[in-house]
Formats: sequence, structure tokens, C-alpha cells
Amino acid sequence: MTGQLLTLLTPLALLLLVGLADLSLASVDDDEDYYMQEMLTRERYNQVRLPENPISSTADAREEVKQNPAKNMPKGEVENKKKDKITDPTKSVKAPSRKTVKNKKSSLKESNSITVVQEFNSMTEECPPIGLETLKIDDFQLHASSTKRYGLGAHRGRLNIQAGLYEDDLYDGAWCAGRDDPLQWLEVDARRLTKFTGVITQGRSSLWSSDWVTSYKVMGSNDSHTWITLKNGSVDLLHMETCFLCLRLIGPNRKMNSCWKIITGEDVNACLFPSLMNCEIFSGNREKEIPIQNIFPSPVVARYIRVNPCSWFYGGSICMRMEILGCPLPDPNNYYHRRNEVITTDDLDFRHHSYKEMRQLMKVVNEMCPNITRIYNIGKSQSGLKLYAIEISDNPGEHEVGEPEFRYTAGSHGNEVLGRELLLLLMQFMCLEYLSGNQRIRHLVEETRIHLLPSVNPDGYEKAFEVGSELSGWSLGRWTNDGIDIHHNFPDLNSILWEAEAKKWIPRKMLTHHIPTPEWYLSKNASVALETRALIAWMEKMPFVLGGNLQGGELVVTFPYDRTRSQGVTREQTPTYDEHVFRWLAFSYASTHRLMTDASRRVCHTEDFAKEDGTINGASWHTAAGSMNDFSYLHTNCFELSMYVGCDKFPHESELPEEWENNRESLLVFMEQVHRGIKGVVRDLQGRGISNATISVEGIGHDIRTAADGDYWRLLNPGEYRVTARAEGYSLVTKKCEVGYAIGATRCDFTIGRSNLFRIREIMEKYNKQPIRLPVRQFQAHRPRERRLGT
Repeated sequence: MTGQLLTLLTPLALLLLVGLADLSLASVDDDEDYYMQEMLTRERYNQVRLPENPISSTADAREEVKQNPAKNMPKGEVENKKKDKITDPTKSVKAPSRKTVKNKKSSLKESNSITVVQEFNSMTEECPPIGLETLKIDDFQLHASSTKRYGLGAHRGRLNIQAGLYEDDLYDGAWCAGRDDPLQWLEVDARRLTKFTGVITQGRSSLWSSDWVTSYKVMGSNDSHTWITLKNGSVDLLHMETCFLCLRLIGPNRKMNSCWKIITGEDVNACLFPSLMNCEIFSGNREKEIPIQNIFPSPVVARYIRVNPCSWFYGGSICMRMEILGCPLPDPNNYYHRRNEVITTDDLDFRHHSYKEMRQLMKVVNEMCPNITRIYNIGKSQSGLKLYAIEISDNPGEHEVGEPEFRYTAGSHGNEVLGRELLLLLMQFMCLEYLSGNQRIRHLVEETRIHLLPSVNPDGYEKAFEVGSELSGWSLGRWTNDGIDIHHNFPDLNSILWEAEAKKWIPRKMLTHHIPTPEWYLSKNASVALETRALIAWMEKMPFVLGGNLQGGELVVTFPYDRTRSQGVTREQTPTYDEHVFRWLAFSYASTHRLMTDASRRVCHTEDFAKEDGTINGASWHTAAGSMNDFSYLHTNCFELSMYVGCDKFPHESELPEEWENNRESLLVFMEQVHRGIKGVVRDLQGRGISNATISVEGIGHDIRTAADGDYWRLLNPGEYRVTARAEGYSLVTKKCEVGYAIGATRCDFTIGRSNLFRIREIMEKYNKQPIRLPVRQFQAHRPRERRLGT
């Protein structure tokens, strides 16, 4: 039977080697940037000196196994005998000597090999992702043997990349090979020597297709022509037993593939290749969304790394998304070295924090700045975790008349972790800068009451945090423990408003602002998360003027409305009464972000928001009823926007310093916008503030109300406005208020007196007298007589 198996495997092995030799030359043909990379860097890499007797191919490796009996010795003995010979590959990289430059043949021979670090335990450094998901690896660094179409090209083979609702030729959810055979590959050019330590893979993001790779090989190279195949270091016993079962039952004939597919649902190559390649196969995915990580038994130092699918889901195609784990080696002469790297100078705690660590960090900030901070909670999650917030103000715990209130929230989707960490960094930054005397921060703290709520959904975050930044996928931890999406769990007030407008009830029966919450939503049986109820109570209690909720997975700022007005339409421009104000607020964040308005940046997934200045009306992107933004606008005074602060929802903590630099200025600038527009106090003739007075701006069909002390803030763009203040029992007063371009709200106070009708009622109630109310018929009967008496 062994002879028959070898007879079957020999042609297949030859076909594989011929295919790899041909495909290794199949790099990008028309890519000018690719050729520039090669001219600038390949010659120098060809001169890198590596250890002697390198393993240049899998054939050489097998020959060495046959000739070297030490390979068959126990692992412990081999390590003890060769321990002194093992060196750090980073130390083997030397500058080329003149002899090396002259001897082209020897230099080429050395360059065609990669360094395999044989002692993994001695190198304890855990390497982060090299940047496929975060877009640090650009499209020109990704190559493939073939592609099904442009939208499924190598540039789409990034971990967690998402396809659009309607898959097209531009933005699909994976790299898919043009042919389904074991000769296909997806390659990454790191553009510098890198210590590769692992691979993470996913299947294709698609609502209509089921495609993923179930096993694959990994190869490395320094020149993209000669490759070495990495060893897995272990054998999947169940995998091999199934192979041998097929061989015993049927034998190595044409029905072997059918047997294997019946048992495993995979292609027969998954059975043949482990025995052929001596355990070079890595286990892939079992479905298309959950990421699978494989850590190499020994790291490999190379410039290029290639993933070669060996088997794939039966009935599907070769499609995959991936991330590579690796540490770039020191190389100051590299043209690409630190070219786009951002380094922060802020001394902050750049790491991911568990719930307990988050609470401890907030406590540390409070202890550092006790005079300007206060920690409180707004409620509890479904599992009982408190929803902690921190207040930053010169008088924490107290609402000061004339001082606007601002809020940032994050983590409504528990797996969108970047926003959570940005708020933790922001509170540290503001405390330290306040203590150091930063005038900008001091002015912001003294003139604004700021609230930061970093984790709206701590239950979901804990799920994602437990798995880790690269393995949580796209949705693990997004929802609450009850399976509810908090951000879209608010009452749908849009439908109530639009129905009232259609029936012409406005303003006679209903107003366009402070629309009450429906009774059904307040019932105990309503599908409302505890976290959502806590948010609503918080929003109703505090007189917030402006707010932003930080989310992830994109680079864009969205503003209300988030629901389309037309029924059955998934995308439609649906403006509010304050469309121009919202556009300015969104642009203030996007324009100061390092990447959002960069027209040259790569699209995160399917939408090029940079063409729209990094902003978009929520309903124009995708409709969603009951959003936090729409509810805040229609139920309270607060203008709420959503900031999608990064393509990667859960970036590796090594990315946090750069993400902080990307968003720091935007976070501060957006907070400062709370001081744009008009502000003032509505008082009566005795100088007492009037609460719940209505402030109307001519030409804008959305009003706001005064706070408990009669103070108000109305966000407006620069211009001249006619503003009216009215309250029940008072006469209305109108005046002109002018808004300038400089930051700082224009003062516009109102003093209003009692109306005549209210004064009459007040006098009569004071003396216990009631007005004479004659029946209508009796009143009409007396009218003619009174007229005759008067003539």
C-alpha cells in the first residue's frame, strides 16, 4: 500500500513544484510602486549575510533530514548538544563587506534563504500584527497568485474586512483565488526584514457565499523567488487517522477524493499534503467569521511571507482574510523605515484595560486631580457591573449657571474598544495638562462641565477582552448579555414626528422638540436593555448641550437623522431642522483628525467617506431606527453625533499611541464646539431664572428649553438670528442675536414679564374669586339686548 501511495503522490509533488516555480514569478506586472520598491530595497537585501548552510528549499530540508541522524534524536538531546550554536538572528544581519559585493554568486545564494529561529523559548517577545487590518500594510504590499475579480483581489485579503450589502466588483469581503487548486497563494511584502511569528485567518465576509480555507502552508522568502516552507511542528492525529481510514477502505484510487469529502467535507488535498510535506500544514477555519490563530513553533526572519491554501470548504472556493504577526527588525537604512510611523510624546497608559483596571485607572486620575474630577455611576449593566463616568470641571458635582455640559460616551458596542481607550487616555491627558498649566485645557475645564462615560456596555467588552484584540472578530461582544444593540435600542421618535407632520398636528397638537417617550417603551415588558434605561435617565437629568459617542470599524462622523423618512428605503438623505449646524459639528471633528479627510487614504471597507470630507448623514449611509443620536435630538436639548474613530474596532495595544495621536486634537476641538452659538439666561421681572422656557430661532423648526436655573445654550453657525423666548404665563420677547466666527458663544439674555391673562388669573385666585362664566346660549341671548340698550 505504501508503494501505491508513493505512486499517487509523486506526480502531485512534481505538479506542485512546477506550479510554485511558475507562480513565484507572478507578481504585479503594471505596478510602478512595486518596481520602485524592488529597485530601492532588493539589492541591499540580496547582500544580507545569513547563517551558513541555509535551508533553501523543502527538498534540501528533506535531504538534510536523511543525512543528519541527529534529526531523529530526542528533542532534548539535540537542544543540549546545539544550544551553544543557536544565535539570535538579529545579530546575524551584518553590513555587506567588499568581498561580499564582489562575489555576486555567494551573495545571491545567501539572499535566497531565510533565518529560522530554532529556539523559540529564548525569544519571549510577542509580536503584534504587522498591519493588514489597520491598513499599515498598503495595497501595493499584497500580492496573489490569481484573483477571481478585482473586488476579490489581494488587497481585500485583510482580517475583518467587510463586504457591502450588495457585493460588487469593487468591494468584496476577502481575497478569492481565480482557480481552486493547491497552487494558489496570498503574499505580503513587509518591505524590511521581519521576525514573523504567526498567522491569523478568516473566511470570506459575505451574506451570500460560504468560502473559507481549512488548511494551509506558510512560506517565507527574502527575494520573493526562492521560498522555504515553515514546519507546523505537530501532527493532527485525527486528521491523519481519517486519511489512513480512507486508504484502508478504498485504497489510493480515484474514489479517494469522494471518501475524504464524505467523511470531512474537505478536499482530498488536506489528506495528501501532510504526509507529503512532513507536517507543514496549519489548520485553518471551520467557518467564515471566527478568526483562527496559528503561532509558528519557531519564528522566521524574512521579508516576504506567503500563505498557500491546501484545502478549503467543500462546495466553496479559496477565499481568505488574514493578519500576520511579526516584529520588524532594526533597519535604519530602509527607505520605508518609520516613513509613516507616528510617535506620541504624551506619557499615558497605552494598553487595554479590563473592567477592574478601568475602574482603578479612573480612581488614579481622580486622586491626581481631586479638585477637578468626580467619579459617579449612572446605573448597572445586565450582569451587575456599574456604568462608571468621570466628571471634569472646576466645580465637580455642581451645575454652574451659564456653563454648558458636554458628554462623550463609548463602548455601546462592547467590541468597539478603541473609543473606550481613547476616553481613558483623554481623562489622563486633561488631568496632567491641567496640572502642568496648559491654558487651553484650563480654559476648557473652567468653562465647561465635561462628562466621560468610557464603557456603556461593559458586559460585551469583557467578552471581547477575554478573547483578545485579534481573535474577537467583527461582532463578539457587540451586544449586551440580552442580545440587544444599545446604540439602536432607543424609542423611535422619528416615526411619531413624521406621522404628526403628515396629519398636520404641528404645532397645534404636537411640538417638534422634547417629544415624550411612548408609554409602551416605558413598560417592563419592553425589549429595552438596562444600560439603555440608565442612559436615558442620565440624558434627562443632565442639561447636556453637545455629545459624541465613539464607535469603531470606520473613519467617519455621522449626524442625524439615522433613519430614512421614506418607508422601505435603506439609504436616503434625511436632514434635521439643524442640518447646517450638524454638518459643521461633524466637520470640526473630521477635519482635525489625521486621516478622516485624507483623500489619499485607503477605504476601510466599502465606503470612501473622504470624498464627503469624512462626514455623512446617518440615513445616507444606512438606515437605523431608534438610534441614540435621533433620540437625543428629538427628546432633549443635546445634539449628538457618532464618531467612528478607526478602521480596526479592537486594535492591538501597540497601535494605541498612534490612534491617540490621530484623535487627540479632534476630541478637544469637538468639545470646544459646545461654546459656539448663543447662550444666556431667561429671567422674570424679579430676576429669577425661569425653567422650561422655550428658545425659538426664526427659520429653524426645532426649539430648546432652559435648564432649572433658566440658563440655556443654543448651538448655531455664524450669522444673525431673530431669537424668541417664551414661557407659560409669560409674554414672549424677541431680539436679534449675532453669532461670530470665533469660539465663544454670544450672550443673549431675556427678561420676560407675566402675560395679562396670567395676571388676571393670578389676582382672582389670590382673592378667591372666579371669573363669571355664562352659558353660551345665555350669553348669545343677552348680546342683542345690550346692543339695543346702547343705542
